[in-house]
Amino acid sequence: MTELVLEKIPQLESSLLETPDLSAAKTMCAEILSPKLHDDLSAIKSLGELLNFCFEQLCEQDLQNPTFVIDYPIEVSPLAKPHRSKPGFVERFELFATGRELANAFSELTDPVDQRQRFLLQAEKKAAGDEEACGVDEDYLFALENGLPPTAGLGIGIDRLAMLLTNSPSIRDVIAFPLLKP
Repeated sequence: MTELVLEKIPQLESSLLETPDLSAAKTMCAEILSPKLHDDLSAIKSLGELLNFCFEQLCEQDLQNPTFVIDYPIEVSPLAKPHRSKPGFVERFELFATGRELANAFSELTDPVDQRQRFLLQAEKKAAGDEEACGVDEDYLFALENGLPPTAGLGIGIDRLAMLLTNSPSIRDVIAFPLLKP
């Protein structure tokens, strides 16, 4: 993911990788992004969130050929295991084609202490109005604390295939159960 964003904003490399500086990175992104997105940009609180935001706004729509995007920031992947060799990133990939996500997969975090901390951060985001954030799942934490074996997640199904075939931009447009639509 980082490489794709740096192709669009090469000057971001120093603020992301060499001497991390959120304020400088936000300023560079603001110069590239549409002014309509500046309010969203100001709400971002970490370099990982900024990297993901820039990826979604600048890169996703350009991924027309099947492409696996790897190494997502830890801040946007609360259930994924930390990357083995890249601090601040997780073991996660997404498959993109025709400018949209078709699959999402990751190695699931099995450390109950780390998972609780991430759930608490997500709960704070949810309380602050983030609709995509999750709360604390005590049942899942109980299972982790009592020996849940290592697992992995993969999200791909008929709904994503229907998105591709109907050229729908959102999975919500093709959900078969209307009561689940917002």
